[in-house]
Amino acid sequence: MTLHVKTFDELTNAELYAILKLRVDVFVVEQKCAYADLDGRDETALHVFLTDGNGIAAYLRVLPVGAYYDDAAMIGRVIAARRGEGLGAEILRAGVDAARSRFGAARIRIEAQSYAQGFYEKGGFVRCSDEFDEDGIPHVEMVRDF
Repeated sequence: MTLHVKTFDELTNAELYAILKLRVDVFVVEQKCAYADLDGRDETALHVFLTDGNGIAAYLRVLPVGAYYDDAAMIGRVIAARRGEGLGAEILRAGVDAARSRFGAARIRIEAQSYAQGFYEKGGFVRCSDEFDEDGIPHVEMVRDF
């Protein structure tokens, strides 16, 4: 397993295509949720992903402070291509590390799908909002301070 942390300009065409395909396969097709995945924020994000012999095994993006929240970096689009292998926890740790080391983040916010709240709590995040609807899926906002 190889960890990659890249800016948008550092991604190869093949990496970008694989990332976008994985995001659409999971968030649009599997979850049956039509939403604007291409939201204009990928260009300012760090793209953190794990690869193995099968391609991208897990992915997330990290937005710097000010790109979404004024007081925090944001982690989003968290995906493990295969479940039950600990890839989600591994990529979340890598994303937190990237937010802190590359962006100097003292706080990270996420908008977690409600069913995944326990997963993010294990990663040190604390729920800080009521449940809300995002594209037809229940979410909660969570935060991690350092």
